[in-house]
Amino acid sequence: MTFTADALAGRVAFITGGASGIGFGIAKAFAACGARLTLASRNIEKLTAAKQELEAMGAEVLVVQTDVRSPEAVQNAVQQTLEKFGQLDVMIANAAGNFVVPAEEMSANAWKVVIDIDLNGTFFCAQAAFDALSKSEFGGRFIAISTTRALEGWPGCAHAGAAKAGIMSLCRTLANEWGDRGIRCNTIAPGAIGDTEGVKRIYEDQGVANRQLASIPLGELGKTKDIANAAVFLCSDAGSYITGADIVVDGGRNRTHSGTGYPGKRD
Repeated sequence: MTFTADALAGRVAFITGGASGIGFGIAKAFAACGARLTLASRNIEKLTAAKQELEAMGAEVLVVQTDVRSPEAVQNAVQQTLEKFGQLDVMIANAAGNFVVPAEEMSANAWKVVIDIDLNGTFFCAQAAFDALSKSEFGGRFIAISTTRALEGWPGCAHAGAAKAGIMSLCRTLANEWGDRGIRCNTIAPGAIGDTEGVKRIYEDQGVANRQLASIPLGELGKTKDIANAAVFLCSDAGSYITGADIVVDGGRNRTHSGTGYPGKRD
């Protein structure tokens, strides 16, 4: 146990993309710290499995099949959360889409799909949660998952890199606009997190996993629990004076210059 079992006691957290990967890692860490949870995802089978595992830990969990590209769907999921728990203290916008394709070959639909999920979905989550977060007795928390590639460029993933850079700008704006309502708005920027589908598709399937590993000063890929620990910290009392920040969790990768080239192959 990295944090005490009551570090998030009394809080209700809503996590998009919460049934797998980083989102589920955050959900497990929050459950271990006493939070009640709403998990949102498009995949009902994954939601059901996640709910069962979290309830076995003793957590109280609501799952809502939700597509974050729809503001109405997000608002409905937030409303269901309020009806069940009576409050919402933490919104974590984690749902994301990504795949490798060079910019000159990227279709308009490919660009739009990733922007819709990553950037637009994050905005819809923030807007839907605003009123409830402003009433949180703990001080509302809004966290969006970014990436260390957002500001340095992401060859092969222009759509996701641009969306994540937009998310960082959005959160800094919200930190300024919502500070007087007691809402702390931050991003967490993971590096390569080894136990995720994203690393498999973006690095392993492209044959560049070893190059990525060589670019990490700590010498190992991250784990979902590393991102979860950062989220618990920001949402606990320990993070009460942090807003408008981008918390980098990447083993030092963003301070190196190797392993950042286009992961695909050109003829």
